[in-house]
Amino acid sequence: MSNKKKKKMEAELAPEVAAEKRRRDRRRRRRAVGRVIDRIFGFFLATGIVLGCAGLALEYILLKGPSPALRDTFTMTMLETRRFTWTPRIFLTKDEVKSIKSRMRQRVTEEFDASLITIAEPTVEESDDGKPKPDAYGIIDEDGDGVVLETVKGNGFTGYMLIIYDPKRVYVGKPDEYGGSGLYLSEMVAKYGATGGINGGGFSDDNGAGSGGNPRGMVISEGMYYNYDNDGGDFAGFDADGILHVGYYTRSDAAALGIVNGVSFGPILVINGNTYPEQLSNGINPATAIGQRADGAVLMLVIDGRQVHSFGATWLDVANVMLSYGAVNAYNLDGGSSTAMWYNGGYVNKPSSAGGLGRVMPTAWLFN
Repeated sequence: MSNKKKKKMEAELAPEVAAEKRRRDRRRRRRAVGRVIDRIFGFFLATGIVLGCAGLALEYILLKGPSPALRDTFTMTMLETRRFTWTPRIFLTKDEVKSIKSRMRQRVTEEFDASLITIAEPTVEESDDGKPKPDAYGIIDEDGDGVVLETVKGNGFTGYMLIIYDPKRVYVGKPDEYGGSGLYLSEMVAKYGATGGINGGGFSDDNGAGSGGNPRGMVISEGMYYNYDNDGGDFAGFDADGILHVGYYTRSDAAALGIVNGVSFGPILVINGNTYPEQLSNGINPATAIGQRADGAVLMLVIDGRQVHSFGATWLDVANVMLSYGAVNAYNLDGGSSTAMWYNGGYVNKPSSAGGLGRVMPTAWLFN
């Protein structure tokens, strides 16, 4: 073949050769990218397997190791975390889990004594320089509005305490009706035009996907009774005089006591100034509680959990915080991702729920 014909053929084939070269280059780049993706995926898969195995090994040690207290705390922490309620059953039988739950949730037998509460007229005393004086518990109401917010620090947790001096400002908020969806705390506050509040009692929450519109246990809101039964159960509620009662009450019990606002959850944290550690064994989680001092001032507490800034608290931790603020009686409310506090136009704490708003709920403790 002559050089002339050869050059002519090469010229005719040049576009096809160039196109083929580009295709080969693209294939090489795709293979290179694929190898990188495979390596990254393999790394994460291997890391996940290692971490998963390490997690299972750690769980096995916690559940089957030499410390029953650590086993019980871990079990209750998982059972109280709606996304991980299944984890203890990997290594524990159903009966073992049931035994732990029953052992760690015993009833307090001490009878409530209302005479320990004497409702004081909310006043703000001033010192000689005209500044507000601390009350008998060392709390200062700087602006004299009858409400004080304080940050609470503990071993591994951060929380917030609201002190409302007049207990008659406190009441239970609820949706317009039950059976549908509940309300976020912000919506509950807006509905009632409240100054602030915290989440309230428990609700039906099948598979962690409850709509918040079906409360568990008795609810009393502004004198109206809802969702009660004759068997009764854990309950906390204010009577018309502003005294917070904690105990195990039926509807007839609550009516006889003149309860006008109350919710159900539990357990009792403090009763008549006493706490019972053996009844307050549970896991480490976000927590909410309500209590009352001897002078009638209401204590509303939330403790953040499942976050870097605050791991969470046990019921005994919450009880001790309440005692440190002078609580004569205190009651545990729905915690976990429901834990929320609203005051001064916004959320005070950082709820652990996915959206950071807490959860929709059937009840909230509010104050005007």
